[in-house]
Amino acid sequence: MNADTDKKTVILALSGASGAQYGIRLLEQLLIHGHKVYLLVTRAAHVVISMETELSWPSNSHELQGQLLKRYGVESDQLKVCGEMEWTSPIASGSSSVDAMVVCPCSMGTLSSIAIGASANLLERAADVMLKERKKLVLVPRETPFSDIHLENMLKLSRMDAVIMPANPGFYNHPESVDDLVDFMAARILDHIGIPQQLQPKWGE
Repeated sequence: MNADTDKKTVILALSGASGAQYGIRLLEQLLIHGHKVYLLVTRAAHVVISMETELSWPSNSHELQGQLLKRYGVESDQLKVCGEMEWTSPIASGSSSVDAMVVCPCSMGTLSSIAIGASANLLERAADVMLKERKKLVLVPRETPFSDIHLENMLKLSRMDAVIMPANPGFYNHPESVDDLVDFMAARILDHIGIPQQLQPKWGE
C-alpha cells in the first residue's frame, strides 16, 4: 500500500487563548509525518505567540508560510498558511478534501463564534464547514474557570459532534518538563483525529 494513502489533510487553527505551544507542537508533528496542513493564525494568536514563545512569526501569511517552509523543510504543497479573510481558500467550501480541523488553542471568543455559526472569518467558516459536512472538529479550549456561557457553548458544540478537549495534560506518565506536558496534549489530539503518534504511550503501555 502506498504510504501516501495514510496521509491526512488537516486544518490547524491557532486562536488567541494562552497555550500557543500546544498548537505549534501539533503543527510540527503533522508536518514531520507528512500530513498536509492548512494553517490559520489569528491576530490575537500572533500576540500570544510573541508573549509565550521565543518565536517571531510575521503577521503576513505569505511571509509566515515562507518562514515555516524553511523551518520545517517542507514544500508548499504540504503547508498552506491562510489569511483570516482568504475566502477563496479551499477550506471555505464543503467540497474540500479536508479530513479534520483542530483549533488549538481555542479562545472562548472563537468557540462562541463557532457555536453560533458566525463565519465572520476563515477560521469560523472552516469550522462551520466541518460541522455541516459532519467531519472531525476538535476544539482545545484553554480557559479557567468556565462561565455558564462557556459551558453552554461547549455543550452545544459537543451535541453537534465537535470534540471538546480542554488543555488538561495528565500526570500519570510522570512528566519531567513543560515539553512533556505539551506533548501529552498533542498526542491526545493526534489520537482523536486518527493520526498515529509516538509522543506519549497510551494508558497501560
